[in-house]
Amino acid sequence: MSTEIERKFLVADIPDLDKTEKAVVRQGYLTAPDDSTELRLRQKNDRFYLTLKGRGTLVRVEREAEISAEQFETFWPETEGRRLEKERYTGRLVDGRIFELDVFLGALAPLRLVEVEFATEAEAQDYTPPDWFGADVTADKRYKNKMMAISGVPS
Repeated sequence: MSTEIERKFLVADIPDLDKTEKAVVRQGYLTAPDDSTELRLRQKNDRFYLTLKGRGTLVRVEREAEISAEQFETFWPETEGRRLEKERYTGRLVDGRIFELDVFLGALAPLRLVEVEFATEAEAQDYTPPDWFGADVTADKRYKNKMMAISGVPS
């Protein structure tokens, strides 16, 4: 079983993105808002994925499989009303950790979030973010991508 340990923050200031990798992402959710797990379709540049995420905030189950463009397009219509688009910048922090900075497009613009993954729950809880990170929204379910795809930018 694969477990994701991750913290999510608003972005106070955009850092220098020259040394990051950029991906254009569109994703949609096959599960309803009140389902305990998320089943998501994602296109990241020219690759396609089906991802299952369990309940939780800081720690949760995550399983992902790459799928074909044809498989993606078969199920994409079922995500109508539960979609989002973003640009994802992946880079390395001064401490060596990888960050993923999402700049949301469309109805979720100008929202920006950054995520950092950890090896252990203790490491995640002890983490001190850099100055360009804003408020920690890890436990705020309104900032889950699935909820934003359905309800829009949290107010």
